[in-house]
Amino acid sequence: MLLWAGLPPLNALATNKFQSVFGTLSSTINFFRQGYIDLAALWPALCYALVGSVLGSFLVQKVSTEYLSLMMPYFLIALAFYMFFSPTITDKDLPPKISEKIFNPVVGGGIGLYGGFFGPGMGSFFAVAFASLQGFNLRKATAYTKPLVLIVNTTSMVVFLWGGHIVWGLALAMAASQIVGARLGSSLVIHKGTALIKPVIVVMTLAIAIKLLLESSN
Repeated sequence: MLLWAGLPPLNALATNKFQSVFGTLSSTINFFRQGYIDLAALWPALCYALVGSVLGSFLVQKVSTEYLSLMMPYFLIALAFYMFFSPTITDKDLPPKISEKIFNPVVGGGIGLYGGFFGPGMGSFFAVAFASLQGFNLRKATAYTKPLVLIVNTTSMVVFLWGGHIVWGLALAMAASQIVGARLGSSLVIHKGTALIKPVIVVMTLAIAIKLLLESSN
């Protein structure tokens, strides 16, 4: 959206990271207060995500994202279809498929790197990973996604702030809207569960994929 408004790619990414931090913080606080997040259990994944996001945020300022922009829409479409049809993504907890010792560095660090470097669909990747690999019900998977997205976006925001890439007028206005919207959205997730979360994530993931396809065709 910011690219369509005429912002250069780095400014658009930096401004988007800034505003998304406040929305994610709002939803994280709401999920935590409602008892859906165990920060002690999530701490190792947060550390790996932090390291990955630092590397990704510096890397994006040195390396072109052109090839990733071309490939990522198809990964997101595949992710949306997997989420829609997968029998493991439900309101029920299931046994984990991999241990936390593998999950934390591979998923936390890997998606953290992706989030710092590129970003679109990061929350969907985290949610699907928690549900399909750790066996979390979708409500819990969505809740656990928020602190990870928060730390990735905060780290990236600091790096971009240091680089002077944030467009402040847009960033502050968007942040205010995000705080309100994220609080309402997280409350709906808590009360509605998979019946709401799955179609919303599928639609949003497909929308991001279509947006990236349109941008790559210009």
